[in-house]
Amino acid sequence: MPQPSKLPANQFDHFYKGGNRIGALRKGPGGPMRPEEWIGSTTTRFGEKSMGLSTLASGELLRDAIEANPDQWLGAEHVKAYGTSIEVLVKLLDPDQRLPVHFHPNRKFAKDHLALNHGKTEAWIILEAPVGASVGLGFHSPQKKSNIAKLVEAQDSAALLDSLTSIEVKAGDSIFVPAGTPHAIDAGIFVLELQEPTDLSALLEWTDFAVDGVKDGHLDLGFDTVLNALNYDPIEPSDLDKLVMKERLSGASDLAIFTDVSSPYFRADYIGGINSQVDAGFAIFLVLTGSGSIKFDNAPRMAIDQGDAIVIPYSAGNWYPQGISGVLSRPPLAKFSGLAL
Repeated sequence: MPQPSKLPANQFDHFYKGGNRIGALRKGPGGPMRPEEWIGSTTTRFGEKSMGLSTLASGELLRDAIEANPDQWLGAEHVKAYGTSIEVLVKLLDPDQRLPVHFHPNRKFAKDHLALNHGKTEAWIILEAPVGASVGLGFHSPQKKSNIAKLVEAQDSAALLDSLTSIEVKAGDSIFVPAGTPHAIDAGIFVLELQEPTDLSALLEWTDFAVDGVKDGHLDLGFDTVLNALNYDPIEPSDLDKLVMKERLSGASDLAIFTDVSSPYFRADYIGGINSQVDAGFAIFLVLTGSGSIKFDNAPRMAIDQGDAIVIPYSAGNWYPQGISGVLSRPPLAKFSGLAL
């Protein structure tokens, strides 16, 4: 029977700077060019065969363990709805420089152009943020593909950044980012990210980053094609209220971190209650504070400390964290199969 497992650190090199806070939290290698950790990942980096995949404490790839025993890892309802896909990729992002303006395609575009079942809708949970730090989320006024294409060709980073709606963020905020939405993140913002299980990013600017955007910025499709996946309309204020939530990582009670808009894609909850009980199901739990334990219905009690990331199979049954708080990341419920865009 699969057992809950503490996940070894899974940082690797990327095109932007950062990673030391990840190293400190997760006892990993840190920076200076390892600004991401993929936690409980069964997803590879775009164009790679194995980079990005998580291993269990035993050294076995999580992907392989699930493929060998899907019902016990994921539950029969999940497997019937989604197969052996865990449906979510969890990351830590620790940028020491501003993330470039970029976007991700939706499922239809990914299926039509890349023969993939998932796009890259994502969401951010702000763990730390400098005073006055902000994220860019969507264009603040309607744009045309031809105008954005000119800014990309000219690499006018200032104009591209200025075209976005700026939202100031603080620790505890959460932001849901629909596929197609242009976005950027200020330097120094420490983020826990949930997303669809792909590595599909299209860059609009790349000056001062260690990447050749002309070659690698368009998913091998060319900018004329990939720009068709971009949403050129602003986010309506009424919709923004569904995307941005405040103060999601505090208090003694368990709390849903996103609104229902995330339900077809993934779920995230802050677990901080004294008497928390989590129902059986595949889960990834990142401990943010405390030192304690987790009691499982069908697995041995596990001692837990701050920074531990635990992958929990369905077969472990209900579980009960004690003396710790953190973020619980889970796939969508089976009833949402086929509803994500």
